[in-house]
Amino acid sequence: MPRISVVTVCYNAANAIEETIKSVLSFRDNVDYIIIDGNSTDSTVDIIRKYETQLKFWVSEPDKGIYDAMNKGWEKADINSFVLFMGAGDKIMSLPAAAELDLANIYYGDATPGDNKIFVAKQDVRLKFGNTLHHQSLLIPKRLNVSPPFNTAYKVYADFDFNQRLLKKKIGFIKLNDLRSYYSPDGFSQHHKTFEWFYIIKSNFGLFYAMVGFIYFYFQQLKSVIKR
Repeated sequence: MPRISVVTVCYNAANAIEETIKSVLSFRDNVDYIIIDGNSTDSTVDIIRKYETQLKFWVSEPDKGIYDAMNKGWEKADINSFVLFMGAGDKIMSLPAAAELDLANIYYGDATPGDNKIFVAKQDVRLKFGNTLHHQSLLIPKRLNVSPPFNTAYKVYADFDFNQRLLKKKIGFIKLNDLRSYYSPDGFSQHHKTFEWFYIIKSNFGLFYAMVGFIYFYFQQLKSVIKR
């Protein structure tokens, strides 16, 4: 049966890391947990040490940014596992049973930031111009991309780039109702970088989709402003 390698990367996350650790370890029967800390200077490492006997691997050392740390976590994941990234403050709500999973496919589900809101994940043409998948509810077989997958030249949207490259490979994406997560609304992806978004789409799918993505990006920002 394939296992799930959950990877958390963090830095100075003492106020959020423990609830994430407890959430992940509640699914221990099906999960290997990996934590990559960026040499935190607060009490993050002390909290991690409380749980180290239940972790597959953890380290606290300087890194070159969040995607460098995520690449380190990917390297430590078992080749026959699905990799799932959970940031500090994120929580797993439900996971599928191992018997449901096939290492030839990618599985995805919905996510919520709380307040009865739901991010409804989609895998269709919209992924060519918008990141319609949340990494907190995305199971990717490591064997589909054995080497570290994130382009560290991208500082904000390297996970979006990886999702698009997987889409280009025409790998099967399957939605599961029992794959659900909570994601922190203050997560790293809230740091926007419009040109990077545009360039990623252009590199993967060409200028037309990049222009559509540019419009989509600002439409989403406008919606957020109106809601606030």
